[in-house]
Amino acid sequence: MKIRYCLSAFVAVLGATTILAAPGLTLTPNKPDAIYQPGEKIIWQADVRGDAGATIKQATYVLKRGGGTVIDQGAVNFTTGSATIQTSLKEPGTILAEITATDAGGKVIHALAGAAIAPQKIPVSSPCPDDFDAFWKAKLGELATVPENPVLMPQPGGKPGVSYYKITLDNIRGTHIQGQLARPAAGGKFPAMLIVQWAGVYPLQKGSVTDRAAEGWLALNINAHDLPIDEPAAFYDKLLKGSLKDYVAIGNDDREKSYFLRMFLSCYRAAEYLSKRPDWDGRTLVVTGTSQGGLQTFVTAGLNPKVTGLMALVPAGCDTTGDLVGRKPGWPYWMTKAAENNLDKVRETSRYFDAVNFAARIKCPALVGLGLIDTTSPPSGVYAAFNQLKGPKEVIVMPPANHHGDNHTHTAYLNRATDWRAALLKGKSVPPSPN
Repeated sequence: MKIRYCLSAFVAVLGATTILAAPGLTLTPNKPDAIYQPGEKIIWQADVRGDAGATIKQATYVLKRGGGTVIDQGAVNFTTGSATIQTSLKEPGTILAEITATDAGGKVIHALAGAAIAPQKIPVSSPCPDDFDAFWKAKLGELATVPENPVLMPQPGGKPGVSYYKITLDNIRGTHIQGQLARPAAGGKFPAMLIVQWAGVYPLQKGSVTDRAAEGWLALNINAHDLPIDEPAAFYDKLLKGSLKDYVAIGNDDREKSYFLRMFLSCYRAAEYLSKRPDWDGRTLVVTGTSQGGLQTFVTAGLNPKVTGLMALVPAGCDTTGDLVGRKPGWPYWMTKAAENNLDKVRETSRYFDAVNFAARIKCPALVGLGLIDTTSPPSGVYAAFNQLKGPKEVIVMPPANHHGDNHTHTAYLNRATDWRAALLKGKSVPPSPN
């Protein structure tokens, strides 16, 4: 098993190692990849940029292990130029550094930086439930009692040489899967790709599948919710402010009622549907997604052994019980959405929907991208999930990347995903890493 760290693309894109920052402040690590060994000195250089240098003479900083536990805080002085912040960590983990200052106009500005310490050894925060497999076997059994009943509705795809359809499938308890499917108009059999969605309530974009179909894929993209895929924006805005305002907390204290149960079974059924289509090539079935879509990607590959490859960017829902060991759990923030007297039930429920437990059941090749200053999908949790994967795997570490990839900081992963997609499309093995 070979773990690859793809950092050359990051340097090529940015041309420097300055970590993403608001105007006025920067934090730069003493190692371009920001990866360290236990006990190794970690140093960030703090600088004030541009006009702010004339007014900002001091700043405060805080260092958080796993993005959750404060291990150091203090002040730095810029009267003589640059300042440095130093620390170290004896055990595997991550550190989030934040520096804050106030300019002459009273505006608060800050910068973030991260470090990973022996990240390939970051463990999960709690063990998998003893009945995890039995629970999901029972849920797949429940799903199996519901016929798929696929309904395809041909629609204009807007791209020459591509056939496009809206599609619905039946799901558990009277719910449905709604999505879109595209394939090359000519030809008989194709590699398949399932595309799953990030968080929120919104319509699907045709290009998600038509672009892939133009490359040669049989592409299926499903809504995370049981909703039409192409209503006006006002339709989704109303739901987002109403019944789906906080959908991640629905049923969060009961694994049988969690909102994610239907969502995860949708992913399984969608992949299973692709594998039964006569125009699937019978060899390649890839699932891919970002954030909530990354979580669903892990789930799909963990539940369905027919998946032959996964690509997940800043996957959410990794290591939901990280607070037990002082790490910041990421979206969907199970514990922060629990009433104080209901915390134990919510924590226990979260373990059945945690990406780390699905990851431990995945044997197919996996590409995962993470950002060291991502506070939505904290890198400690993503690493914990990545480390559970059993097959060939590659992690793209993006030191300056936040969750949304501001300033093109997700480019290293996106370039690598393009390489993977091109190889898998042709039935080839995972391409060698640039490094």
